[in-house]
Amino acid sequence: MSKGPTTGKEVTRIPQKNDRMPVAPGSGDRGPLQFDSRHAKRASDVVGVASPDVVTVPPTTTIMSAIKTMTFYGFSRLPVADPGTKRLIGFVTSVDVVDFLGGGLRHNLLREKYGGNIFTAINADITEIMSTRLTYASDKASLNDVLKLMYEKNVGGLPIVDEDIRIKAIITEEDFVRFCRGLDTGLCVETFMSPHVVTAPAQTTIEKMTRMIIQKGFRRMPVVQDGVLMGMVTASDIMKYLGSGDAFEKVVTGDIGEVMNQPIKSLIKRSLIATEKKADLGQAARKMMDNEIGSLPVMDKGSLVGILTERDYVRALAENRGILA
Repeated sequence: MSKGPTTGKEVTRIPQKNDRMPVAPGSGDRGPLQFDSRHAKRASDVVGVASPDVVTVPPTTTIMSAIKTMTFYGFSRLPVADPGTKRLIGFVTSVDVVDFLGGGLRHNLLREKYGGNIFTAINADITEIMSTRLTYASDKASLNDVLKLMYEKNVGGLPIVDEDIRIKAIITEEDFVRFCRGLDTGLCVETFMSPHVVTAPAQTTIEKMTRMIIQKGFRRMPVVQDGVLMGMVTASDIMKYLGSGDAFEKVVTGDIGEVMNQPIKSLIKRSLIATEKKADLGQAARKMMDNEIGSLPVMDKGSLVGILTERDYVRALAENRGILA
């Protein structure tokens, strides 16, 4: 288990475009989780398939340092642990960061406590925005137990802890997508996709989209221009933007509002990757893993008819547990 790049509170300077993301001391490179169907079928408990290479940060980590850690490792959630006992004490997600910096309930804290000044706010301790309402699983739990818990609690990831609540591993929705990658599951995308898709016009401001994400409980949203699907923007994309040099260059007074009036189309960085509604979940999973994305627009005859997310794979496997057998 490794700690994040911050071992104490530090003041964050304004990031520059050519900044290189620091490597967390002692953590090494967190390589891809080796989780395939053969491995999963032999596993008698969740530790056999969860990633043991957990990156955590102490509670004195600044919000900016947490953003950097999450961006560097490609995480959408980050455990916060006591540096001495290694006990899990909280969790912060990309949605929490966007909520704080972008206009959710936590944004009131930025306005009231920090006067709306982003430079001051990003140097606050991560405890300001982390959640202490924890859902976790025992290191003795079965894979099916963990799957059921994630499904019922509607969470995107579960820390795996020992009897003293010390974090030993972590399992996420992505791990279940990886399990399905390339398999002939016999399950159709159309059955598990979300058919009621809310889209956002390309000129929508980042501030408005942030509020939509927070209020509606979304983590991502398709972006359209003149009726044509341009791509997807996620909470992680907004978090990366708010913690990047690009955002800080737009700030003159320090007011967060100065970086929030940009159009969301400016956050689309990749070409559109989609799937068809009649595709097998295994085929769609391969597209998601190969392109390192957490969702796919679902198309039918050139029209957007749904969206498939990592969370849909948790549902599919929870309702069809024979695939894990």
